[in-house]
Amino acid sequence: MTVRLCVYFTTLLCLFSGGVLAEQSGYTIAVVGKTKNDSFYEQSHQGCLAYAKGHKEVRCVYDGSLDYQDVRTQVLVINELLEEGFDGLLVSTTDSNYLVEGSLKALAEKNIPVITFDSDLLPEHQAYRLAYVGTNNLDFGKALGNAAKPYKTLHPQPICIQSGHRTTPNLNARIAGVRLALSGQSETRLDGRSGWIEHARCPVYNMGKRYDAVDQLITILGNEPPPIFIAVAGFAQFHPRYIETMSVFRPLIKRQKVVIISADTESIQLRALNRGLSTVNIGQRPYEMGRQATALMHRYLTTGKKPEQSHYYLDYHYCTEENAQTCTTSR
Repeated sequence: MTVRLCVYFTTLLCLFSGGVLAEQSGYTIAVVGKTKNDSFYEQSHQGCLAYAKGHKEVRCVYDGSLDYQDVRTQVLVINELLEEGFDGLLVSTTDSNYLVEGSLKALAEKNIPVITFDSDLLPEHQAYRLAYVGTNNLDFGKALGNAAKPYKTLHPQPICIQSGHRTTPNLNARIAGVRLALSGQSETRLDGRSGWIEHARCPVYNMGKRYDAVDQLITILGNEPPPIFIAVAGFAQFHPRYIETMSVFRPLIKRQKVVIISADTESIQLRALNRGLSTVNIGQRPYEMGRQATALMHRYLTTGKKPEQSHYYLDYHYCTEENAQTCTTSR
């Protein structure tokens, strides 16, 4: 009887009230972005690692779709990581429905918690995650739209919005924010009545493929007059040859004949901005997304205490050529 009681209570010590197994070896937290070879999501992983330095029982693993925003690959990566074993998932949503059906329902059945960062699940799916950590994407889109207002020279003023995957929640919220800032409504394309009009070929979508993003940018800027170009994520500016390719546009950007407004302020983007190859960049905090999401996940895994908030919004910052060397970085 004594031996049986010892086994029973030892087993109980391995469990906490949330029902998640707490392994003696520690906790593995998986960080999965939309794209793996992307400095934005690499920074989120670095934020996880920074938290882990102070908590030796935490281990961070990092993965994602290798080259572009592919909804199927994101699910395959998560499922492969699940076979290897992890205790909690931090994920940036590419397609909310596909992610839930392909992975998150299975994680819920196994009592494996999920926190989203950068891109949240749609409202109807948010029961499958504990919390969201990242930018308020509607407000961020409004900031991108407002950044275009000083460069309006025509009535109506044409713009072109560049996005990634058509179903990605945070990018669609940013598109809505741009429209809201420029027209007071977010449901339909800008048609000129507000003084702003969307180019007939826009929004353009590139699935996060950097070569396609650069081609789209050059094609749109070839119009006369060139629309104000608003990228709701880094896309073209993450291309390793963006500076070389876009150098021909430097005189036009300097004279504000070409206006490029882009989300994010990764190092490669700030180098381009410093060389006058972008007009305005509005940066986020991917490192802090990873660090804070890891802290919330670790607390839940160790105590069973859920985050107090559903959304943890982080601030963002503005960079121009004038302050490109000193403006706040994406950390």
